[in-house]
Amino acid sequence: MTRYAVGDVQGCLQPLQCLLEKVKFDPVHDQLWTVGDMVNRGPQSLECLRFFKDLGASVRVVLGNHDLHLLAVAHGIRKVKRGDTIQPILDAPDRNELLTWLTRQPLFYRDPSHDYAMVHAGLAPQWDLLRAQQLSDEISAVLQSAQLIEFLHGMYGDEPNCWNENLQGIERWRVITNYFTRLRFCTERGELDLKNKLGAETAPPGFMPWFMVPSRNSASNNLIFGHWASLLGRADRADVFALDTGCVWGQRLTLLNLETQALTHCDC
Repeated sequence: MTRYAVGDVQGCLQPLQCLLEKVKFDPVHDQLWTVGDMVNRGPQSLECLRFFKDLGASVRVVLGNHDLHLLAVAHGIRKVKRGDTIQPILDAPDRNELLTWLTRQPLFYRDPSHDYAMVHAGLAPQWDLLRAQQLSDEISAVLQSAQLIEFLHGMYGDEPNCWNENLQGIERWRVITNYFTRLRFCTERGELDLKNKLGAETAPPGFMPWFMVPSRNSASNNLIFGHWASLLGRADRADVFALDTGCVWGQRLTLLNLETQALTHCDC
């Protein structure tokens, strides 16, 4: 079995199919990991969502901010924005099946072999991988419960801007979700800057890319993430793999072979 991880697809199914053909991906024997943001802004959001769902046991998913945005729009909490390409999902005959499948996906995944972990955006420096898994499970329980609507109503916002174990309710859910799905820069103690979307060298004073925080628990896992297209795949750490290489912005889609750490690209 070969495990592959792909960067933010965002409705760009054709480049994904190009990559999988290049590496001769076989869903009977192989696994495909996606760092989230499966949908939105690209031309085939519906087809992408169906593709990942239909992979069944061969896929490993973490949710991104665009995937959560789709859920919020579908439940009437947000409106479709200019540039969104999610309307075909909302109009699809299998809409409810697809949305239910989305709510069953986590915000963090760690392989049972403990050699790789995956998240859409990042991890708070206070969390080790066990704590990240626990907090992801906490949000998963909410997404699959009667509290889903409360969560979707309250997940938008930049406050609280730092993790605290004593947080409760929607503030706790929001900051957990912001680390997992929106994080780029933070301070050593975990304070968030959610405004700056530029490259790693543009960190505000006192802030740094989340994966460069000295106190971050690196453990023995390699960590895969997406979300940050302006990094163009560079994290400058041997144990961290930045896979969002700007496919939906006309750059390229990137596939990582987890067994060999070889990268395969397809221009978009």
